[in-house]
Amino acid sequence: MVSIPEYYEGKNVLLTGATGFLGKVLLEKLLRSCPKVNSVYVLVRQKAGQTPQERVEEVISGKLFDRLRDENPDFREKVIAINSELTQPKLALSEEDEEIIIDSINIIFHCAATVRFNENLRDAVQLNVIATRQLILLAQQMKNLEVFMHVSTAYAYCNRKHIDEVVYPPPVDPKKLIDSLEWMDDGLVNDITPKLIGDRPNTYIYTKALAEYVVQQEGAKLNVAIVRPSIVGASWKEPFPGWIDNFNGPSGLFIAAGKGILRTMRASNSALADLVPVDVVVNTSLAAAWYSGVNRYLRPRNVMVYNCTTGSTNPFHWGEVGKKWSDLFSKRSMSWFPPRSPHVLSICLNSSCPNTAFDAQMMKTITRLHKAMVFLEYFTSNSWVWNTDNVNMLMNQLNPEDKKTFNIDVRQLHWAEYIENYCMGTKKYVLNEEMSGLPAARKHLNKLRNIRYGFNTILVILIWRIFIARSQMARNIWYFVVSLCYKFLSYFRASSTMRY
Repeated sequence: MVSIPEYYEGKNVLLTGATGFLGKVLLEKLLRSCPKVNSVYVLVRQKAGQTPQERVEEVISGKLFDRLRDENPDFREKVIAINSELTQPKLALSEEDEEIIIDSINIIFHCAATVRFNENLRDAVQLNVIATRQLILLAQQMKNLEVFMHVSTAYAYCNRKHIDEVVYPPPVDPKKLIDSLEWMDDGLVNDITPKLIGDRPNTYIYTKALAEYVVQQEGAKLNVAIVRPSIVGASWKEPFPGWIDNFNGPSGLFIAAGKGILRTMRASNSALADLVPVDVVVNTSLAAAWYSGVNRYLRPRNVMVYNCTTGSTNPFHWGEVGKKWSDLFSKRSMSWFPPRSPHVLSICLNSSCPNTAFDAQMMKTITRLHKAMVFLEYFTSNSWVWNTDNVNMLMNQLNPEDKKTFNIDVRQLHWAEYIENYCMGTKKYVLNEEMSGLPAARKHLNKLRNIRYGFNTILVILIWRIFIARSQMARNIWYFVVSLCYKFLSYFRASSTMRY
């Protein structure tokens, strides 16, 4: 078969979600590793006073595209921003843009979705289900379409413990739900949401399962493939290690811990931390579209589904995540506090509450991190088994050069190195903090430790003066405990001397 870059040569690609985390990484990788792709049409809506062209320009001007700018400075000419609203009929396209898309598009990558776990059901259905259906209807009119690639989530069927690479029956008929939401008021929708989502943890997971069914049913005549990533994290290798731009998932954990806000979290040490680097997801998507495209005349009856996960091939547990993080910050004496941090009290008390008195921006960060912690708890406390036969088959179909360029072999992933790059990436790219400040931060960490020890000592003395010194019974109990500890230590020392 032709190589992946050869397949994309001269092709016109339609991409949704290009301003999101996964979409922008896919855009960069496609333009860099398949330089002869003809054009990439990006569907973007106006937002916050910015035109679609301005929003796309902001994305491709970012740090993520530095390597691409060095290798191919003219790549901007291939990116075409199109004003669109995915939730509107016909995607709110102008007649001219609709005609261009119908006539020219060869491959679709549908990455757009709301990833907010607490999204109300109406908006989640609108963005994840109805938008997908609108895009499918447009795809059916395209004259030269070869592949429709839909990005889902490995947790779409998290109500099952073993998940195969198939589309399961939906929890409810999407059409009936859409019709019902048209006449329900917001209060009624909110009331019935818990009953509707049932044993799924949130509306995001619920609506992504519905979207898969829509893709299967409405796209029955199309050459469709679905990629299901698990918890998408920072980049592994490309375009450089550790790139991340959001607080979602583990990013929030690492930032909260690095800032001293998070000291503990609820998780099962034995639960699989099914993290998958974003560049692995992108490579899998590009490779899966290539495979479906070159084999489109031998298209299977069932939709090709790829469970893009790590747990079955390179398992890593949440207990190990905690240990790696602890080793990273203790052995290297790393602290993310700036030299003149106003957040000393929060460290002394192991609480984030006092930060509000010092820094409103910090409080905003804390709020975002707290939400990330709450929503992640379900995934840090449970494990699933995903079948990855299709991913393994896909990997075996790649020629040696494509295996290097579009690496999807997570068996090569070294978790300790990845976690370190991930932590540094959140500091550098999410918090926009300079790495040159680490030496000063390390000295500051030692000061904070001394302050905490001093504070705890003062706290013990105050408790003694206020409570224990005023009560004879409390003093007796105190002396008994101290005497007991002294006898224990004496016995321990005597035993050690005898053994010696």
